[in-house]
Amino acid sequence: MELDFYKNTSKVILTTYPGANDCLKNLSKLNCSSDISSEFFYQLSQICHNIQSLNITFEKVNSDGLSNLISVQKNLKCLGLKQQAQYRGDNKVNDIIPLLTSKHYDTLIKLNLSGNYDVSLLFVAKFKNLQELELSFDYYDFEDFERLQYVTFPNLQILKIPFIFVSYELLITFLKNNGNNLREFYIGDGEVIAKFCPKLRKLSTGFKNDEIETLQMILKSCIYLESIKIWCGGEYLSEKEALESVVKYSHENLCEIILYHQYYTQSELLPDELESFFTNWIHRKPKSISLIIIKDESFSFSLDTDEKNMEIIKRYIKLGIVLEVEVFSHYKIADSAVKLFVDRHPMRSRVAEPII
Repeated sequence: MELDFYKNTSKVILTTYPGANDCLKNLSKLNCSSDISSEFFYQLSQICHNIQSLNITFEKVNSDGLSNLISVQKNLKCLGLKQQAQYRGDNKVNDIIPLLTSKHYDTLIKLNLSGNYDVSLLFVAKFKNLQELELSFDYYDFEDFERLQYVTFPNLQILKIPFIFVSYELLITFLKNNGNNLREFYIGDGEVIAKFCPKLRKLSTGFKNDEIETLQMILKSCIYLESIKIWCGGEYLSEKEALESVVKYSHENLCEIILYHQYYTQSELLPDELESFFTNWIHRKPKSISLIIIKDESFSFSLDTDEKNMEIIKRYIKLGIVLEVEVFSHYKIADSAVKLFVDRHPMRSRVAEPII
């Protein structure tokens, strides 16, 4: 059972609702704001002891109620903490966030810290059993990662640091200790990936115009890679360069390519370049490939607006070389996307994700 609660609920008495106790005993996921009365959190703490996933957006802080709710949880596995901009630097918030998790260092396997976060990351080092760590902040200049560079998370499989800049020196040190077991990695730069992350299955990153050799090195080194998301256009590689490298250097496990156009760029892939990519893909095992294009909706020209490109795509779908092709805009739901499927494939609902 999942519950979302973001309004102030000072007058709500949960026990007055018929069946509330039995229902809330099975609550496994709670998404809430800290701008809720302590009494509400106290009520929950009397009933809900088996929450596995808790996501808190910090606005105003009612520390006693929140701390009490978390302290009684027996099996908390996933914790997300998001700090709103207006409360960055608030000493009260800074004091409470590390305390919230002190009783769950051994059980927590997923931690997501996001927003205008301004708390030392030193407390993160205590979560030795983490399998997934995401640091997704609203600012690029981030120096506190140095507190984690020597920490070892033996079970870490997913690492996401999408928006922030981490120096290569810090990142290399961290990946020496933690990169070998990573299955998914989301980062803005990729120079150290090939050396320290050989077991990746999913990768999202950008390669600048002079970094094509870095992409090729990663493709050759990461033999288990199944999906790669490459930022294209502007200062990053063109679609043509990215696709040529993928078809030439990737291993047989790769079956999904995502080309992510920056907001100020548009598709420049010519029909003969698209044809060449599919032709070269024919000889691969397995043959079928999923191709996803994420574009800026403000530009009228894209892969799906070129009739010749569309004809090529449809032809290779019929041949079984292309499993699916999707073209859609940043932050738009998949219903607005151009979707091309072989008839036997059901329609699927997808959401265009932001840069990761």
